[in-house]
Amino acid sequence: MAEYIPTYDDIVSAAQTIKGEAVRTRLMRSEALDKATGCKVFIKPENLQRTGSFKFRGAYNAISKLSNEERAKGVLASSSGNHAQGVGAASQLFGCLSTIVMPADAPVMKVERTKAFGAKVVHFERATQDREAVLKHVQNETGGVVVHPYNNAMVIAGQGTVGLEIVEDIKDGEDHLDRVIACTGGGGLTSGVALAINHHFPEVKIHSAEPAGFDDYKRSLESGKPECNATTAGSICDAIISPSPGSIGFTINKKLLHSGLVVTDEEALAAVKFAYEELKLVVEPGGAVALAGVLKYGNEWAGETIAIVLSGGNIDPDVFIRAIS
Repeated sequence: MAEYIPTYDDIVSAAQTIKGEAVRTRLMRSEALDKATGCKVFIKPENLQRTGSFKFRGAYNAISKLSNEERAKGVLASSSGNHAQGVGAASQLFGCLSTIVMPADAPVMKVERTKAFGAKVVHFERATQDREAVLKHVQNETGGVVVHPYNNAMVIAGQGTVGLEIVEDIKDGEDHLDRVIACTGGGGLTSGVALAINHHFPEVKIHSAEPAGFDDYKRSLESGKPECNATTAGSICDAIISPSPGSIGFTINKKLLHSGLVVTDEEALAAVKFAYEELKLVVEPGGAVALAGVLKYGNEWAGETIAIVLSGGNIDPDVFIRAIS
């Protein structure tokens, strides 16, 4: 059976579904960021979203579409932390149990916060175990419904509300857009944002942003087919490391994305520091790669109007200290 590819109408529907539950984050501006890049930059601070990342949007929308019978069996997910918290919080709101398969090296704060939402956490070794196999084992034991972190049409539609809100705020200010940069792991956020942006601003150049060594999206866009990462461990940007692009999101992104941007771990950490010192925001490395991208490439785009997504702020204290010092 062919996979369902979400549409712009699904994003509009998702916006109504999550209204009153998700935070309506507003675009921000920073004189320091404009000066550093030579661009007019709009910042979408999803680090201020419920559970500290955009992931709540997609999780809530997807779980809302399950039947009462499906929710009664419990919800399952695999995640290094942000989707885990989103699923945990959304499941709690719907009154259903959740079980999350998480890497053993996931940030401690993300694990603890996931448990705080009532979720059961099952750990696996990222470098030696197949998370999908572990998840399948848990599903066989519990009978729960899996909510994939990015390869799920209703998750993508929920994440697309980020792009819809960017459009609304830009149009309210009677402004325009030249580029949009989104932090990219499996491509759920990026494809949802691309759908929403392209519907209103089809001429806008949309970029994925990834850490060096885990740039499967950039390589996939260049080859025209999904490429894989050699490993799923080894970057400070743990929140956006995935084996390869999700098939649903890639179907959208290969048509709508302009190109992929790549930043180093040190550039991501420098962006965390910039966000703290200049924007007065706490952002995790994986959630800061779009900011790192505009800081790295902004001089090439001088004079343009750009929107970036800060996708998450769930950073461990030791990583934060490393970044700002």
